[in-house]
Amino acid sequence: MSASKYSGPVLASLDIGSSAVKLVMSHVTLNEKNETKIEVTGVGLVPNSGIKQGVVVNIEATTECIRRAKEEAELMSGSKVSEVWVSVSGSHIQSFDSKGMVAVKNKEVNQQDIDRVIEAAKAIMIPADRMVLHVLPREFKIDQQDGITDPIGMMGVRLEANVHIVTASQSAISNLTKCIEKAGLRVAGLVMDQVAVTKSVISSDEKNLGVCVADIGGGASKMVYLINGSVAHTSMVPVGGMHFTHDVAVGLRTPQVSAEILKKKHGCALATLVDEHESIEVDGVGGRKSRTVPRKELAHILEARAEEVLNMIAHDIKMSGLQPLLGSGLVITGGSSQLDGLIEMGEFIFDLPLRRGYPALVGGLKDVVKGGEFATAIGLLFHALETKKDYYAQMPQDLSTTSLLGEAMSDSIGDVASKMKKFFTDLF
Repeated sequence: MSASKYSGPVLASLDIGSSAVKLVMSHVTLNEKNETKIEVTGVGLVPNSGIKQGVVVNIEATTECIRRAKEEAELMSGSKVSEVWVSVSGSHIQSFDSKGMVAVKNKEVNQQDIDRVIEAAKAIMIPADRMVLHVLPREFKIDQQDGITDPIGMMGVRLEANVHIVTASQSAISNLTKCIEKAGLRVAGLVMDQVAVTKSVISSDEKNLGVCVADIGGGASKMVYLINGSVAHTSMVPVGGMHFTHDVAVGLRTPQVSAEILKKKHGCALATLVDEHESIEVDGVGGRKSRTVPRKELAHILEARAEEVLNMIAHDIKMSGLQPLLGSGLVITGGSSQLDGLIEMGEFIFDLPLRRGYPALVGGLKDVVKGGEFATAIGLLFHALETKKDYYAQMPQDLSTTSLLGEAMSDSIGDVASKMKKFFTDLF
């Protein structure tokens, strides 16, 4: 790996979940076609117990986990990270729709008009203890024409915007930011978990056809509904992978750590898929001897919880009223979506096309981040690149320009020196 290959700026994302903290470091590079590309160079993954349902419950523990994840990623990457894009989730997040309307200044819509109409849609009463995370435009309307996604350059007198506003608790964000800053990092931007996930696991066709993404994490399952290419609704179900682990620990009388290993290694959400004669070794609690149990017993425990989670997601889809608009169905992602048999069970429960979502391809250490648990962290990188595209696209060029300038300078100095030498040689 040559040093010049990663001459671009460092871009890092931080996904602080209930079960683990993930910090992904990458470099933004330019390919031959002058397109920006993300090259993953370092990954830090540390188990976390300082967060519950997206809210910090232990500042010291969370800070320590972030610090360790940072060190791990820096060691792997060989470069330093100073600022990160952070995902925000939890029950404290609320979202709603709003409308704005402005007059078009020069009869032709430009970026300033769009900014003004979004500001107008934002101008609503929000409690003092809440902050706006995102204002996501759903559609624009010019005079009587609606269903417009990009109104720039269109002629009209009146511009209206339907937007989806996402707000978060001020104190929850302050505590999260405090942990990140104590760990020696700066927050470059805050992004709602569901918004980040859509950037990495969904194709543009799925966005336009209508899709629901269910991110089944450690502490909760987060849903986001995309209709006509934009976010229409977000919600959360307070059940996730940790509940599966807890059920296994109680059902098989084994420590939580062993239960997590059993779930990942031998877990299956459908008992019918498991061979009758297969058996597994289960550790005892408090120094008791380990014992052998049929693998089917583990599958029965997981099946009950998987059915509950998927039914809760199905109920959420029904309650959203958006089911008829989900042309490309449901995409399940997140760490707990890796459980065998989950998709097969989902096909019984959902009356929708269903698939497992994996993060979009990036360069560099792509094998390390190809699992569903990295969907949010990779999505954050894509979101950051999209938001600051001009800035990141410019930086590698600036760097190369500087080096070229340096080379040109040294060449010209070399020329002058050789000419001077020749002059004095001729003279004497």
